[in-house]
Amino acid sequence: FKEKESMDISIRKWKIEDAEQLKNAINNEKILDNLRDGIPYPYTIENAQEFITQTLNAPKDSQYSWAILVDNKVIGSVGVFRKDNIHYQTAEIGYYIAEEYWGNGIMTKVITEVCNYIFNETDIIRIFAEPFAYNVASCKVLEKAGFELEGILRNNAIKNNKILDMKMYSIIKK
Repeated sequence: FKEKESMDISIRKWKIEDAEQLKNAINNEKILDNLRDGIPYPYTIENAQEFITQTLNAPKDSQYSWAILVDNKVIGSVGVFRKDNIHYQTAEIGYYIAEEYWGNGIMTKVITEVCNYIFNETDIIRIFAEPFAYNVASCKVLEKAGFELEGILRNNAIKNNKILDMKMYSIIKK
């Protein structure tokens, strides 16, 4: 694992050939404990292929989803998911990277790049995230990427049979 100064960090659209590397990146209970339910564990190559296929076939402008790469290796995922009805110009961002890459500033760089793209290339005017309140690292990533804490969503989720607070963060198009 290289020092972060020499890492080549990039994002790109998913390819079906990414399934093996995606499986390796997300197949970790520490990651899944911080994501919404519905992602299988253990995570198989078939799960990865299904996710990539769904992502590639999503209705145009409903979501924007990318593989996160370091030195051309898929290490995670970032997606921006448009809401509907009166919230059609609002989107939620979700993300994760493989544990061995935590703490290197990768997600801050990726989220900053993704938000700039969304605000410049779409009609979305607000991007929000709802990390679990205990997930200090994710909260710090959002703050470093320019998101503002709007409030605490008390008893807002049940994850692993625990009632949890979440934090509401957002960034607004300038």
